[in-house]
Amino acid sequence: MPVVAIDGPAGSGKSTVARAVAERLGVAYLDTGAMYRSVSFAALRDGVDPADGEALAKLAGNLDIGLGERVLVDGIDATAAIRGADVTAIVSTVSAHPAVRADMVRRQREWAAEHGGGVAEGRDIGTVVFPDADVKVFLTASEEERARRRQRDDRAPDVNAVAADLARRDALDSNRATSPLVAADDAVVIDTTGRTVDDVVDQIVGMLT
Repeated sequence: MPVVAIDGPAGSGKSTVARAVAERLGVAYLDTGAMYRSVSFAALRDGVDPADGEALAKLAGNLDIGLGERVLVDGIDATAAIRGADVTAIVSTVSAHPAVRADMVRRQREWAAEHGGGVAEGRDIGTVVFPDADVKVFLTASEEERARRRQRDDRAPDVNAVAADLARRDALDSNRATSPLVAADDAVVIDTTGRTVDDVVDQIVGMLT
């Protein structure tokens, strides 16, 4: 079974596209962002400072994360909570810590080994997690399109505020020292602006043939 690595910033369509590619291929799907959001959720729950890398590493190492139709954190259904504003506000800070990333990368590679491959999406899948992936894709979209999508998904009232938050997260994710958000040298960059999900999925699946 192949490994398909799909990276890109928030609002680029990677979660929707990755799920659809996995369904089309009949393989497992992994949302690595949900893993970092689970650590952020647990940090808020336990009162751990998002800037405290040592404490976060300990927290992440002991965390039980269950991914599927629902996201379970230490047995608690956190599916909705990990997408909330509080978690979104700190997830880029939490995920920047090298020890946290190391633990999540280990889990992601174990997931691929257990499933014999699959479709994984995130921000460092093609560059760090699966550098030898069969297919590497980096999704992009215009700032306006990304903001509209995020506003729709989050049901936010102010698209300008959404755009500002996306810019903030882009800066944090792209400039972090460990595993920054960047397209792998051998990734195919796909601009999803104005394209249907099926159209993008067709292109990605076609890369496997």
